[in-house]
Amino acid sequence: MKRSVVRAALYVVGGLLAAGGLALALLGCFPAAAGVAGWGVILIIGLLIERWRYKPLAGQRPGPEWTATDERFVDPETGKLVTVYYHPASGERRYVAL
Repeated sequence: MKRSVVRAALYVVGGLLAAGGLALALLGCFPAAAGVAGWGVILIIGLLIERWRYKPLAGQRPGPEWTATDERFVDPETGKLVTVYYHPASGERRYVAL
């Protein structure tokens, strides 16, 4: 199953949990509502952090101010060889599959 499909399904589950928690709160079941909604919010925040932190592989080399490192690995999802580039001014790293 593709990663984007799984991610979308998890967003739906998180949204349903949060909505279920809201419904329980409206019915007056506050302890259960807090638990259900809390897990939904935690799931959604985790997905957002994962999306921000783990960026997809780039398909081309970055500009001339980037330095190729000695780091190389095979991406387990695509099977492509990945080279890590480093930007000295910002400390940013980019992962490029060539």
